[in-house]
Amino acid sequence: MIKERINLWEDGEFTYPDNYGFTPFMIRMAHDEDPLKNDPRPTIIVCPGGGYACVSPSEGIIVANKFYEMGFDTFTLAYTTNTLCTAPLYDQPMKDLSRAIRIIRKRSHEFNVGKITACGFSAAGHLVASVCVHYKDVADTNPLYANISNRPDAAILGYPVISSGKYAHRGSFDNLIGTNPSNDDINYYSCENFVTSDTPPFFIWHTATDGFVPRENSIMFAEKLLANDVPFALHIFSKGNHGLSLSNEDWKERRWGGDEVFEQSLKCRDAVIAGEINMSPEDKKNFLDGFKDYPEGRIPIKEVSIWPELAVAFLKEQGLMK
Repeated sequence: MIKERINLWEDGEFTYPDNYGFTPFMIRMAHDEDPLKNDPRPTIIVCPGGGYACVSPSEGIIVANKFYEMGFDTFTLAYTTNTLCTAPLYDQPMKDLSRAIRIIRKRSHEFNVGKITACGFSAAGHLVASVCVHYKDVADTNPLYANISNRPDAAILGYPVISSGKYAHRGSFDNLIGTNPSNDDINYYSCENFVTSDTPPFFIWHTATDGFVPRENSIMFAEKLLANDVPFALHIFSKGNHGLSLSNEDWKERRWGGDEVFEQSLKCRDAVIAGEINMSPEDKKNFLDGFKDYPEGRIPIKEVSIWPELAVAFLKEQGLMK
């Protein structure tokens, strides 16, 4: 396996204020072979969730490894998050994912990539869906990437945040557009409002009993895809909590493949411990307590664990891979 870290932004390009020394990056995992002797491989960008407050390791490398084993070359995205809910993100995560796609396409001959699928969980499902419906809005001022498309060829969404309306996950939108957003921002970041016939195909899954991000997010998005003749598959599994990732023993036992994607949160934690961030003792304790693990909540659901195979079957039906 080839494994490398690729920074997304050059010096001076990344300007999000509350970064704590973090710069977005992606981790490439590719099959070790001569690209000139092989057909392009299907490629997937894995975007872990985390409420736009963190990038969760439980949905990162572990998922990329699964798709690698299924024949994909993978990229796991560590995008910008609003760790302390202090500086709304707006379109910065979309810029991160768009730059990642453009880098991969610019280096497509070197990487031997095929069609690009973006896979997002929870709030990163919203990120992926946002780029899929707003990709024309996310320009790149770097001339190296300005004329390269950032539109994914397909998308996979796991228990996604979609709408800022009745069924919104408020914490995600607080981090994304602030606690007092304008009506224009509320509308713009409701992905269901911007589906068109040019939106790429979607594989979507959710559980009927998700008590954190309501299943209606997936259902209403699928209805808009249907109305616009966009190919999609929607799977509502009968049970399961939010955040199931692969829903297998590796996920349950925290065999996630590393915490690299959690870097921004760890840098923020270190700044809080060092007293570099002004907060009350109570707020500091509550924030640091959030880094404790509560493994008793991880219950794999066998019914759910088949979703990667279902997603690959969907991509094959769409002609996006052999």
